[in-house]
Amino acid sequence: MAEQGVGDDGDVAARLVTTQPHTARIWNYWLGGKDHYAVDQAAGDQIRQLHPGIGEYARADRLFLGRAVRHLVSDCGIRQFLDIGTGLPSADNTHEVAQRLAPESRVVYVDNDPLVLVHARALLTSTPEGRTDYLDQDLRNVDAILERARETLDFSQPVALMLLGVVIFVEDDEEAYGIVRRLMDALPAGSHLVLSHTITSAAMPDVDEAVAFWNENGTPKLTQRTPERVERFFDGLELLEPGVVSCNRWRPTPDMADLPEEVAMYGGVARKA
Repeated sequence: MAEQGVGDDGDVAARLVTTQPHTARIWNYWLGGKDHYAVDQAAGDQIRQLHPGIGEYARADRLFLGRAVRHLVSDCGIRQFLDIGTGLPSADNTHEVAQRLAPESRVVYVDNDPLVLVHARALLTSTPEGRTDYLDQDLRNVDAILERARETLDFSQPVALMLLGVVIFVEDDEEAYGIVRRLMDALPAGSHLVLSHTITSAAMPDVDEAVAFWNENGTPKLTQRTPERVERFFDGLELLEPGVVSCNRWRPTPDMADLPEEVAMYGGVARKA
């Protein structure tokens, strides 16, 4: 186990802003975690008043991650994961799901949120056979991410690129598509892209209202995209069934019967030929 990118506590503390709500901490609050402040709880409650079901999106995204990782490990033989936009540690992080099935799995986590960095050591509890590392980097710093990730991952073997709820922070479409394309171009054939994204839909106007509230009061700002624009992230790749759909409709398991099928968090998994 290595602890790449885990900086000193003084530097990290200087970057923490506790007076303004932050999306990672609100997400943590909705998931029932403890790594948030009163300002995050207040904003999360206000957003939930605007759209009562929005807390389910955090759960849907987390469950989607678990099902996707299990499929990639068990059915596709993937043993390497580059998880960008990690978020705060929660139950069943990528390395926990992967190493439960294949202890030799290697995972590199990437995030630039100082609070995530504070808790990064919780993401570095690898099995003896595998390895987990953490990089303190912004999604836009593609070259730096790839350079550091190569110290842990073997880019001659397939890698799963995990981008769950992170490209929503890149406002410009072409920049967002370009980032994903550059990352996938660096990975070999047999690699996979797992991506989820908040959507905008005429059938869910309260979602737009909740996002608008967030963008006026929180940080960082969010960008919604239609399902069709989300699907463009997978251009040139082989989309696995059932395609880009509501996260709760991506290969659901029987224990999900009580969850709503349609949530405004869409996701998909695709293979690089």
